[in-house]
Amino acid sequence: MISAENLHKSYDGLEVLKGVSLEIKKGEIVSIVGASGAGKSTLLHILGTLTQSDEGTLIINNENTHQLNTKLLSSFRNKEIGFIFQAHQLLPEFTALENVCLPAWIKGISKNKATERAKEILHDLGLSHRLNHKPMELSGGEQQRVAVARALINAPSVVFADEPSGNLDTEAAKALHELFFDLRDRYKQTFVIVTHNRELAEMSDRMLEMKDGLIVSAS
Repeated sequence: MISAENLHKSYDGLEVLKGVSLEIKKGEIVSIVGASGAGKSTLLHILGTLTQSDEGTLIINNENTHQLNTKLLSSFRNKEIGFIFQAHQLLPEFTALENVCLPAWIKGISKNKATERAKEILHDLGLSHRLNHKPMELSGGEQQRVAVARALINAPSVVFADEPSGNLDTEAAKALHELFFDLRDRYKQTFVIVTHNRELAEMSDRMLEMKDGLIVSAS
């Protein structure tokens, strides 16, 4: 599903990634751990095509992303990749249902079809009773599940999650990670998760540890 080779990235002369290579199989749940400043989020953003590496190659679902122009890359990202962020990044003026539908509308899916799909996913996530509530009317855990539904709406090949449980209490965080396994089994997606929570990371199929811009161990 993902093949990255010799990824380098520097900011203002500071080398953040120093030649990272990895492979992730379809249907795997892989966690990336390490201290702050190790390069985890930078790596995730490069793997998710949100940031371009200075060197190296990145192939996702047999597509060499470095060969795509800006327009094609944006279309590829919308179709193949889902994102879940720590801060949820839900639009406050829209309902839960509308927030989930947005990526589908951007993709060009009809309003009726997108709405039907969004309702199905929100139902699977236990939010059928919260469709018309806006983010401020939802708990932190509910907001995160809406963000998960939004990431899944276009049936992406891979979902990237950056500290998805960082704002949740211990019980909700564990429930979210268990949800990823349920979703993987149900929708066959690949998950790559950056987290500081080593206990939750150890629930994953594999755990990659980063230090000083490199992957130093895999288990």
